[in-house]
Amino acid sequence: MEKVSVARGYAPTALMFGNIVTGTSVFAPAGMLNELSAGLDVSVRVAALLLTFGAVVLCIGSPLTAWLTSRIERRTLLAGTLAVFALGNIASAFAPDFTALLVIRLVMLAIGALYTPQAAGAAALIVPAQKRGSTIAYVFLGWSIAVALCLPLVTFIASRYGFRAAYGGIGLVGCLSCLVLAWRLPRGLLGAPVDLKTWTDIGRNQLIVLLLLITTLQMAGQFVVFTFMGPLLGRLTQAGPDAIGLVFALYGVFGFIGMAVATRIVDSWGTYKTSLLFTALLLTGLTGWALSAGIYPLMAGSVAVWGLGFASTNSMQQARLVAAAPPLASASVALNTSVLYIGQAIGSAIGGVLYARGLLYGAGYVAMGFVALALLTVMRTRSHAGQQWGEIT
Repeated sequence: MEKVSVARGYAPTALMFGNIVTGTSVFAPAGMLNELSAGLDVSVRVAALLLTFGAVVLCIGSPLTAWLTSRIERRTLLAGTLAVFALGNIASAFAPDFTALLVIRLVMLAIGALYTPQAAGAAALIVPAQKRGSTIAYVFLGWSIAVALCLPLVTFIASRYGFRAAYGGIGLVGCLSCLVLAWRLPRGLLGAPVDLKTWTDIGRNQLIVLLLLITTLQMAGQFVVFTFMGPLLGRLTQAGPDAIGLVFALYGVFGFIGMAVATRIVDSWGTYKTSLLFTALLLTGLTGWALSAGIYPLMAGSVAVWGLGFASTNSMQQARLVAAAPPLASASVALNTSVLYIGQAIGSAIGGVLYARGLLYGAGYVAMGFVALALLTVMRTRSHAGQQWGEIT
């Protein structure tokens, strides 16, 4: 019994480490768009399709894999997924051209789509109900670390040694994460099976529907800018690779700080108030980006404020979904991941059109519009704050 307790104590950290690999794998192209463009002889906009098409595959794959894998034991499922990430990134390092790289990425993400929602579901199974919000926020901290540490490293390595070296490094970290999770996550974790009735119940739950809309709007707004943040900084402020890497680092470091604060306050504040606070910070940061476009120090400072909200808002969405309907958590969190990637696809597609047409200053204002709508929708969920599953079905 003592050994099981110790294993469970380390399990959230193992799950969080897996999210570092997942987040780095998903975001890596954003940190080296210029290098991918030059190395594969394609335009920046075409290179960005790695993010756009990847998001489309992720949004389809997340609920589909949740349904197909709902009866598989969680340690086996999650360790296997991390193995796919490791192999996919290593294969990407040897891709001969853009088409091959895109195919490898889409296959990797089609399977990898299940990691984040199933990791959140696994976290909910190994802690008491009163600790779920903070534990899920902690597991999601991996995405903050991916942006704070790994994305600047991707930019640094790719700018000096090429994108292939960056992909190889991610693959090696993925191998280590797979081993750590297989070592520390307890055996025998099983979520509730997902069937057709599960999806029907989700569609009938007004709070869940509103939360999914919030996720879509938040992500669409951010990815109008985030997908092209490096090239935008280069063209608007003449920033070089190191200056761009510093902005990515600020985004991630402040995301880490935001997550740390959210993890500390969510159990006392509640997920609604915490979500409201960090969505407001998200809007403040994007507003600063739009208004200061062309002035590097102000844009960098705005990205730091934006960073406070990016990861914490996502973790609060997952925590609110788990609390809204615990029996539906595996499916609703998977669906949240799906709409998260729908938002990414929408935002990166819009950002690509704006970038290609030279509307560099307009991207920030479009992003503001999406996030402002998200904030208003968060306010609409206030009447549901504190309600239990039995009261809203």
